[in-house]
Amino acid sequence: MKKWMKLVSAALVLLIMMLFATACTGRDDGAIRVGSKDFTESLIIAEIYSLALEDAGFTVDRTGHNLASGIVHTAITNGEIDLYPEYTGTGLLTVLGLPLMTDPREVYELVKREYDERYEITWLDFTEAHNGQGVVIRTELAQELGIVTLSDLQPHAHQLRLASTAEFLDREDGLSALVAAFGPFDFYSVYIMGGGARYEALRTNAADVSVAFTTDGHLYNTHYYTLLVEDTVIWPPYNLVPIVRNAVLEEHPGVADALNRLAPHFNTSVLLHLNSQVIVYGRDIQEVAREFFEALP
Repeated sequence: MKKWMKLVSAALVLLIMMLFATACTGRDDGAIRVGSKDFTESLIIAEIYSLALEDAGFTVDRTGHNLASGIVHTAITNGEIDLYPEYTGTGLLTVLGLPLMTDPREVYELVKREYDERYEITWLDFTEAHNGQGVVIRTELAQELGIVTLSDLQPHAHQLRLASTAEFLDREDGLSALVAAFGPFDFYSVYIMGGGARYEALRTNAADVSVAFTTDGHLYNTHYYTLLVEDTVIWPPYNLVPIVRNAVLEEHPGVADALNRLAPHFNTSVLLHLNSQVIVYGRDIQEVAREFFEALP
């Protein structure tokens, strides 16, 4: 009897340890582990991916949502997550450390090949959705000075107050790329600000021009903000594509089918709209993602 009780006790301890480990990790071993970066757009897209996979019959683990941008690549290469939304320019420059390129399809094909060879990770179908570098100006000022393109901006730079990130001023593909393409941009003044603060500075006439990303939700309000046309291509493309561990695709080929069906429905305007719903109108990310997914044909 004592031996039997010891066996039962040991089994209970093992069961408790297993349940505790599962609770701590929040993972279901049979689930597809969807990750995301820690900004609005990535969280929305990751939730749309999750809904698509659930609709295709998969169980989804969302505990990898909201990872810091600096660790998400490590998480997928270590097998801690199975997939997440990535950008071709990030893959090219930040992860692979390759030279700057500007052709969207060439960049996609290159990162697709290199990720497969180096990391056993697949880039799924290309999308037209592009979250790249840009410059935004107060709409009123753009109309007053006739500024539509980046080249229009250059002769007026000395009159204008720039709200920028420190990164844009330092990176090869930031201000340096503008100068190389169009000549000096000697702004009247430069202020270092975060994303929301930059748009508020434009709205309140505390700044005239700001760096931007092409799908920033604030850009939805064209009354205040005008995104300048990149009339000479100078920045790398950042097209949105889901990336998935090869081992997951081999075991679950339906994952690729479920996510690739989404590709034709993503473009830059769609991302801008989705972001604006959360950033400008304060809606819940899950609600916005579900509304988009359920409206798909």
